[in-house]
Amino acid sequence: MLNLRLSSCKEEIKPPSRAGPQLSPSDFLDKLMGRTSGYDARIRPNFKGPPVNVTCNIFINSFGSITETTMDYRLNVFLRQKWNDPRLAYSEYPDDSLDLDPSMLDSIWKPDLFFANEKGANFHEVTTDNKLLRIFQDGSVLYSIRLTLTLSCPMDLKNFPMDIQTCTMQLESFGYTMNDLIFEWLSENPVQVADDLTLPQFVLKEEKDLGYCTKHYNTGKFTCIEVKFHLERQMGYYLIQMYIPSLLIVILSWVSFWINMDAAPARVGLGITTVLTMTTQSSGSRASLPKVSYVKAIDIWMAVCLLFVFAALLEYAAVNFVSRQHKEFIRLRKKQRQQRIEEELVRESRGFYFRGYGLGHCLQTKDGAAVEGATVFTPPPPVTMYDGEVLHKRFVDRAKRIDTISRAVFPLSFLIFNIFYWITYKVLRHEDIHANL
Repeated sequence: MLNLRLSSCKEEIKPPSRAGPQLSPSDFLDKLMGRTSGYDARIRPNFKGPPVNVTCNIFINSFGSITETTMDYRLNVFLRQKWNDPRLAYSEYPDDSLDLDPSMLDSIWKPDLFFANEKGANFHEVTTDNKLLRIFQDGSVLYSIRLTLTLSCPMDLKNFPMDIQTCTMQLESFGYTMNDLIFEWLSENPVQVADDLTLPQFVLKEEKDLGYCTKHYNTGKFTCIEVKFHLERQMGYYLIQMYIPSLLIVILSWVSFWINMDAAPARVGLGITTVLTMTTQSSGSRASLPKVSYVKAIDIWMAVCLLFVFAALLEYAAVNFVSRQHKEFIRLRKKQRQQRIEEELVRESRGFYFRGYGLGHCLQTKDGAAVEGATVFTPPPPVTMYDGEVLHKRFVDRAKRIDTISRAVFPLSFLIFNIFYWITYKVLRHEDIHANL
């Protein structure tokens, strides 16, 4: 009976477990990357071995402030980098990944990524540092950070405001050559855009060109990846603010063709007003653009509109000049008549002198015919009031004919210009730009 009780007591007593107690999170982090771990953040993974492959992807939170004068654009992105660091592999915790505090970023090695075409950038620290650090069991590290960037974007404004711009973002390594570090895009959805992303003047195309832009410097060969954003400008603003007002100003200048030519203050005032307004409109169109040396599409439109307005003012000058030519014509006729009278008087006095000395038979006229006997002087008929009215009516009709022709020529020529202008910039060049993308 005693032996049975002892055996049952032996079965109830369990041997102590050989597994040690589970590490606390603080001890685990100290063992993983703290001072007791031997981890050195100054040394890259795979030191003296193959280069570290860093996979990048970005999420565009906002896109805007595209400025033509400084040729840059501003965007807010989540930059995500992922690489493998075997020194950070763990098995003490069953979790597949660990989300750590951003302050731990100073304790691990990170790629020295920078934006090659950056003009300005800043981190976000409200309410805390907008950074994410996640470590996986196999030693993979995910590092995400929120940035606001101002990147340069060289623009070709020859087709402005019907242009399509291509803006680039370049991610490059600053200190590590390709022997130590290589950047590459994520295989799936490397560039993501927020669903509610809208731009005031542009439409962001869905197709984005991903590529490599490896840089060769005197210090070595450095890895670089890039993404190209295609932005198509919407010209609704420019139609309302530039094209339609200038079109109306040109049409307004044609009103003078229907105003009586005798109303000089009205026609001159209308012409000068439209010219000055068109000049102000043209200056306003160039105010928000850089001082480039080539001609833009908006420049051609404004120059032609100013030319039509100025030509309408010159047309009235021509009409007024032609309508007043009858006075000049009458004045010339009176002057010619006076000269003929004086010539006849001189000729008569000479004939009288020669006949007094018996030399009248030697006197000849201009056409060679000899003058015999007494010379009869017949002055030219004077310019009557009837002749002046006829001349006045003739020149006024010519001036009115100029106005009549201008009423058809100016609108027709401006219509032809519009056809060529919009076909060239909105159809032909637009297709060429899309073909080159």
